[in-house]
Order: sequence, then C-alpha cells, then structure tokens
Amino acid sequence: MGFLKKQLPWILLFLGMVLFAVIYIRRIKERELPVYNPTDFNPKLVDNGLLHVGTGHKVAGFSLINQNGNTITEANYKNKIYVADFFFSRCPSICPIMANNMKRLQNVFREDTDVMLLSLSVTPEMDSVPVLRDYAIKNGAVDTKWNITTGDKKHIYDLARKSYFAVVDENDGGLQDFIHTPNFILVDKERQIRGIYDGTKEDDVNRLIKDIRILQD
Repeated sequence: MGFLKKQLPWILLFLGMVLFAVIYIRRIKERELPVYNPTDFNPKLVDNGLLHVGTGHKVAGFSLINQNGNTITEANYKNKIYVADFFFSRCPSICPIMANNMKRLQNVFREDTDVMLLSLSVTPEMDSVPVLRDYAIKNGAVDTKWNITTGDKKHIYDLARKSYFAVVDENDGGLQDFIHTPNFILVDKERQIRGIYDGTKEDDVNRLIKDIRILQD
C-alpha cells in the first residue's frame, strides 16, 4: 500500500497525459477534412472510367480564358486553396445566388492570398470575354482573386464530370449538352477535392468558410 501511495501522483499524471492525448487527437480528427476520390461519390456523378479509383484523385490540368481575356491554367492556382463553380451569365435562377455567395467568399478571404475562386461557364459559346467582363463588374469580382472563365465546351464539361464530379448526367459536351449545378467544390493546394457544398444555401457556405480555414491551419 505504501508503494502504491507513493506512486499514485505519477499514476494520476500518466492517466492525465493519456486523457489529454486522446482529447487532442480527437480534436485534430474533428478538424481534418476528408480527401474525396471517385469511389467516395455517388457513382452517378463519376465518369465510368473512374469508378474504380479510390486514391490519388486530383483535379486535371486546365486551360481557360478569364474576364480579361487572359489564359488561366492550373499554374495560376498552384499552392492555392480554391473554390470552383459552374455558371452561365444568362441564368435567371440559381446563378445570381451562387454569384452572391462567391462574392461573399471573396470578401471573407480578400486579404488571404492563398485563397482564390474559379467560375467556369457552361455556355462558353455565349459567354464571350466582353460578356464575362460585364458579369465580373456586375458581381464585384476582384481580378486577382476570382477568375470568371470561358473556353472550349468539351474541356469544361470534362472538368465538371471527370475532375470536379459536379453533375450527375453524362453526355459528350456537344452542342446539345448542358449542365446546371449549384455545387461549390473546395480544392486544396495539392489539387485534391476536400468538400462539396450547395452554393445556394447559407448554411453550406458557412460550412465552406469554416472548412477553408481548417485547410489554412
């Protein structure tokens, strides 16, 4: 009994350290965001050729034209956290809400140089550079923060279906093909998808803001 009594403070200290470690690890895990691969999505969202991919998925390289007529590639987003969405300038329904929420993200992270935004037009044949410039001005886009882009339709639709997994329907990106999605996609500095959010819902955008800050830590 005497031995145990002498060792009791050390035993209590050890148990306290174990408890602290468990709580600390749990809190770290709560702050971690998943890395999404094709197998983590609804199969309807995933291109058939990618259904088996369970690790290592990264957003593919891209080449687009922004509101200033400049070519934008994945190099512009190197070592950046960014949010991507798909829109069209003539959209009267969800796109204005999405644009307002992208502007909100821009304002929240305006001073954070490691956070950017990327909008891709789903009607690139209509959304020319002058149209995008007007759209950017209307929505208060900061050129160095938010690229609002057009480009080759098949390329954009392949990105939506094979990289960002933003839409359910499958098609070939041809003249009759059309996608429309409210999704905001969170991409980390390694070009990995870390979250999907409904860009029309305030609660989802609030969660997105928190998740971006987790990636910044």
